[in-house]
Amino acid sequence: MPDYQATADWARAQDATDPLRAFRDEFLIPPHEGHDSVYFCGNSLGLQPRAVREAVNAELDYWGELAVEGHFKGRLPWMDYHEFVRDDLAAVVGAKPSEVVAMNTLGVNLHLMMVSFYRPTKERHAILIEGGAFPTDRYAVESQIRFHGFDPATSLIELASDEPNGTISMAAIEHALAKHGHHVALVMLPGVQYRNGQVFDLKAITALAQKHGCMVGFDLAHAVGNLPLQLHNSGADFAIWCSYKYLNSGPGAVGGAFVHERHAKAALPRFAGWWGHDKTTRFQMGPQFVPTAGADGWQLSNPPILALAPLRVSLQIFRRAGMQALREKSLKLTGYLEWLVQTQLANVLQVVTPAEPERRGAQLSIRVIGGRERGRALFEYLMEHGIIGDWREPDVIRISPAPLYNRFADCLAFVEAVRAWSRID
Repeated sequence: MPDYQATADWARAQDATDPLRAFRDEFLIPPHEGHDSVYFCGNSLGLQPRAVREAVNAELDYWGELAVEGHFKGRLPWMDYHEFVRDDLAAVVGAKPSEVVAMNTLGVNLHLMMVSFYRPTKERHAILIEGGAFPTDRYAVESQIRFHGFDPATSLIELASDEPNGTISMAAIEHALAKHGHHVALVMLPGVQYRNGQVFDLKAITALAQKHGCMVGFDLAHAVGNLPLQLHNSGADFAIWCSYKYLNSGPGAVGGAFVHERHAKAALPRFAGWWGHDKTTRFQMGPQFVPTAGADGWQLSNPPILALAPLRVSLQIFRRAGMQALREKSLKLTGYLEWLVQTQLANVLQVVTPAEPERRGAQLSIRVIGGRERGRALFEYLMEHGIIGDWREPDVIRISPAPLYNRFADCLAFVEAVRAWSRID
């Protein structure tokens, strides 16, 4: 175990030698009583990069000066704007540029992907998800099952936890597929489980599911920008994500989708839209839909420029920082936070996120010993004192040190605030 110390001097020394320390200055930190708050909520809404305002204003200026000609003129013509984020987005998720597209929002993209990749038959009609899945996934898969004329009571298979604190082992996934695989049309799991912070092994799950003849998709809402993903090498059929969490692209930001290159030119059913048409003939306005090869072929509409500008700015920061360097810092921050909780607050808090570093990202999910009411009281105390995490029912406080802007000193500040609360509780 690293030589951690629960002192301000030690934390400041780590922050002073952090090779990524300068990136914090590129973000707006919410104030609290004349000082920066301690912001641990990047897993829910990432902070605003300072350069976003200029980027959005630039597009507003082009709109004012060029009007419709802004589609073809200016530094970044709007016609191709989604392509300006493609390479950096592909690098963040470990994909080929042709396999990714920034479009819509997560829920919309999930439905669009299931149109193509959930094709139930009488024999193979089920969808496998984790128990306690985020409502977006749960509602979407259930509605798709009903839309195709099947009953979720028999066609929705939910993986039950087989480990303490609600996590799921690979053995449980193997057992579920051994039992139900011949009926499963789609395995749909998260990259990171939103409540407990468990990381799922995308490549291992994909290989196992494909062995049973299943299509495979992943919800990467809590994984993109958090972990160095390798989507292409995972072999997954598709993935979807949002961009307002670790990707720091603003509330309701444009989401993204991945479609593996083996489907690039496949004659898959899909809900077609004009912007998904082959761009070389799009403006001929022909009646026959000819999809662009790759993920672009799933687009419905032209890109929302004012919403894509923040994503472009954020992805440039990720390019300069590098996902591997961010992961290395994240491991150190999360490891320090866990050590502080275990050594300083063992009688107050319990970490429910897996202890193995490879099975977690930036998020630690924490329960307060003594039950939900004490947990809620602590959460509200922290918020009142400028320590911003988030609460997930029934009893979890999520604390997520994001390596782009969080510090070792932030982790220590959290622990000191909990200690102060415990003395007055």
